[in-house]
Amino acid sequence: MPASDKNGTGRGRRPSPKDDTARRTDGVGARKPVKRSAAWAMRSAAGQLEELLGRTPESVSAIKPTEEGWEADVEVLELERIPETTSVLGTYHVTLSARGELLAYERIRRYTRGQIDRRR
Repeated sequence: MPASDKNGTGRGRRPSPKDDTARRTDGVGARKPVKRSAAWAMRSAAGQLEELLGRTPESVSAIKPTEEGWEADVEVLELERIPETTSVLGTYHVTLSARGELLAYERIRRYTRGQIDRRR
């Protein structure tokens, strides 16, 4: 069975933030976690926020590593309207541990899709 069919949906499974299989040894037998990528942290932040809010994130607008893990800003559609430019989105600031576990989140902004950010 191809790797993409392991979950029976015909689609590949999302990498789990708790998946510790990405480990390496230092040659002496001690196991050290592999440094995760920004792309992995983005998927982890969006996936866990979706699980908590019950809404699919539109995008990740910012991601940065910290000493404790990762911080990300995730854009989420909160209220769908017609026309689309009047739909309401929220920006959520998400804090992840080094293992990708969601530690905290906070909505920091609400805006309409057609709104232009005037900040420089």
